[in-house]
Amino acid sequence: MTFSLGIVGAGQFSGQFATLFQAHPGVREVHVTDLLPERAERLAAERGLAGTFPSYEAMLESPAVDAVAVFTQRWTHGPLVLRALNAGKHVYSAVPMAVTTEEIAAIVEAVRATGLTYMMGETSHYHPATVHARDRIARGAFGRVFYAEGDYVHDMDLGFYDAYRYSGGADWKATASYPPLLYPTHSVGGVLGAWRTHAVSVSAIGVRDERGDGVFDRSVSQFDNDVSNATALFEVAGGGSFRTNEFRRVGYPSHIRESRFRFFGTEASMEQLATVALWQDKNGVEDISELLEPRRTPTPGDPSSAHVAPALRAAFTSGAAPVHDRSRLPGEFDGLPNGHEGSHHFLADDFVTAVTTRTQPPVNAWVAARYTLPGVIAHESARQGGVRLEIPDFGDAPGV
Repeated sequence: MTFSLGIVGAGQFSGQFATLFQAHPGVREVHVTDLLPERAERLAAERGLAGTFPSYEAMLESPAVDAVAVFTQRWTHGPLVLRALNAGKHVYSAVPMAVTTEEIAAIVEAVRATGLTYMMGETSHYHPATVHARDRIARGAFGRVFYAEGDYVHDMDLGFYDAYRYSGGADWKATASYPPLLYPTHSVGGVLGAWRTHAVSVSAIGVRDERGDGVFDRSVSQFDNDVSNATALFEVAGGGSFRTNEFRRVGYPSHIRESRFRFFGTEASMEQLATVALWQDKNGVEDISELLEPRRTPTPGDPSSAHVAPALRAAFTSGAAPVHDRSRLPGEFDGLPNGHEGSHHFLADDFVTAVTTRTQPPVNAWVAARYTLPGVIAHESARQGGVRLEIPDFGDAPGV
């Protein structure tokens, strides 16, 4: 069984996934649409795609498209996903799932009601540290895990200014103020992707920005936001806690590693920084950096990253780490660009596999809600000065 795919948004991230989806033996053909038709036409020409659609509406109405992959600006995902599900299309969505509790609940219900496949493309679920911690937790190596940390530390100066200018046009500063805690999945997903639990409450604190350049300025911000750095402390089901940082003004080499994780158990712990990772128990310390380090495989001249801001290109050129099991991937992916710590190949394959086998993908709607909703509630906590708030939960995916 194969299916046809329509890509929504021909921006900086969709090009590489267009390459992967088109190469996958489970995908028959790939189309694209964008609010700026010239971008869609350029992507289709560069990647040899099947064609373009003049609008999202036209794509959803077409019987020639079985599924859509949403690569639009982050606050637009929820409504676009719901329209696709209601039109009978399977959906792959870039992160975050949505930006409100109501949107998230509506997506979960739409997936339940339609039986269609939904997958959120959370890279940290496949992060080498997450993969390794998930395996060791499953084998009981940590003992009882009681605390974890996940950071998404990506300074605005390292690529985000260029990215927002590219996607936001003349009013880019209004959207560059996007609240950090509403983009939580690169930190939360890496923790919960290994530690099989979910957040039940949160207290968060935000730090007001002081750069004074019109970004994170409430008088300019589309989101009424002046916070550029935020920290959240979550309570988890079954006992324990985890802390996340979402930093956009930080002296840290985010071009080397954007997301990093730590896990603490009663018998062992694991810690990761920008260039080193350690496994520790009561007897000593083991350097596991090599095990978690993706083999960098730059692809000079590759058109799928030609329009990516230079400071972001490292996210598109990493290969796989030794902890990744590439034996499950299609051979057609060998030698193709990978990215975000070796996650892109697994993201594309898991979506295609879920659609073609009608099984739940790893980051299905229910898991995506658990990766996204904690940040939505944390954002509200920070706006209320750190008050502790309960986090709703939609449970596990049916049949999982």
